[in-house]
Amino acid sequence: RKARLMAHEGIRFIVNTDVGRDVSVHELMDNYDAVVLCCGAKQPRTLNVSGMDANGVYFAVDFLTSVTKSLLNSNLQDKKCVSASGKNVVVVGGGDTGNDCVGTCIRQGCNSVVQLEMMEPLPKTRSKNNPWPQWPKVLKTDYGQEEAIAVFGKDPRVYCTTVKNIIADESNNIKQIVTVELKWERNPETGRFSPVEIEGSEKVLDCDLLLIAAGFTGCEEYVSQEFEVETTERNCIKTGKGSYKTENPKVFAAGDARKGQSLVVWAIAEGRECAKEVDRCLMGYSNMI
Repeated sequence: RKARLMAHEGIRFIVNTDVGRDVSVHELMDNYDAVVLCCGAKQPRTLNVSGMDANGVYFAVDFLTSVTKSLLNSNLQDKKCVSASGKNVVVVGGGDTGNDCVGTCIRQGCNSVVQLEMMEPLPKTRSKNNPWPQWPKVLKTDYGQEEAIAVFGKDPRVYCTTVKNIIADESNNIKQIVTVELKWERNPETGRFSPVEIEGSEKVLDCDLLLIAAGFTGCEEYVSQEFEVETTERNCIKTGKGSYKTENPKVFAAGDARKGQSLVVWAIAEGRECAKEVDRCLMGYSNMI
């Protein structure tokens, strides 16, 4: 409904178009007075381990997208999605996306599922330094873990553990992974905590499908390269302090592309504020609220 209203107001939507392939950046820059980059932070965080090129290793969003498309297009009858049916699945990442992977794999009929989390488990109740009205930093069991407990009789989460190596067969199909336990140590100079491997804690797990849900590292590199704009150390598009404008006066950025992976409410807020700034730059003033 909102899209129809916006189109009626004169906004032109050009869909299924990849800037840099279907339309050139130079064409956009020549034909428009301002370009706003709101392309998200879709560059997935990878694992720096050997065997990442093995068949059966997928980033979580690619896996979930394939399943959703197959469900919407054919009610899963086209067999075009990545399937966890009958497989031993390992999910790397303890966030919401990792939870979605766990739940989806169970509904597909996986043989087993393990969810690896680098961090320590949160407390079951609020700690003294996390009082109301702060957001409660407590352990939660989401629907994916609840379904795993119901089907397999145990919580799939394994804390302070990550993948150390991927083992593939002669056809380069993943068959096992080597995990290692971690401990978090504080750097006395910086005060920051970082994970350290615990020597001798390696374990071998059977794995036919490895799903990486370890977050995102910023916007896709070709976006900043094509538009010739700077990026931050987090690989997000760099803008001026308190501004949405890049060093190119015609290029702006907002949302996850500028801020990094976040929530949709931030994307909405940044989109509105960025629109005001573009309006002021082009018109000299803005009546936008």
